[in-house]
Amino acid sequence: MSGDLGYTCRCCGKYHGELPMSYGAEAPAYWRGEFAADASSLLESDVCIINGEHYFVRGTLEIPVIGADEAFSWGAWVSLSEANFKKTLDPMSAEGRESEAPYFGWLSTELPVYGASTLNLKTHVHTRPVGLRPTIELEPTDHLLALEQHKGITRERVRGIAEQLLHPGA
Repeated sequence: MSGDLGYTCRCCGKYHGELPMSYGAEAPAYWRGEFAADASSLLESDVCIINGEHYFVRGTLEIPVIGADEAFSWGAWVSLSEANFKKTLDPMSAEGRESEAPYFGWLSTELPVYGASTLNLKTHVHTRPVGLRPTIELEPTDHLLALEQHKGITRERVRGIAEQLLHPGA
């Protein structure tokens, strides 16, 4: 992308100097505040356990932006089996961990700009080098989020997402 990265918002009419290229969820959609008092539940920046039986990791769901070097990304949560969750924790600091085969998971973040629910879309979680969150790859379906991840989006779509998230209900 070259030139000015700002935009004039169609909702509020204000000029914003930069177009946001990422958004994130602080917790899986299934997390509730009362879980914080439960000894078998845990919410940290990259991992979550609910009632000692539901396991989640936070990753990055990247969407290519057509004609740009930088991808748009969602910070999202994915549920994993207990075995795969433990596998992701074991190599958290191990060099070469990105060579692990991807883990199957279910998308556990509701992304509000897609109309149809994004919960429980099938994913593959790919570990990356130490210090980087895993990437989340959606299985191909006709869901708009999966289509966008596999085909890419325009800068205008990124602008539309920003406007929807900054001005819900507008």
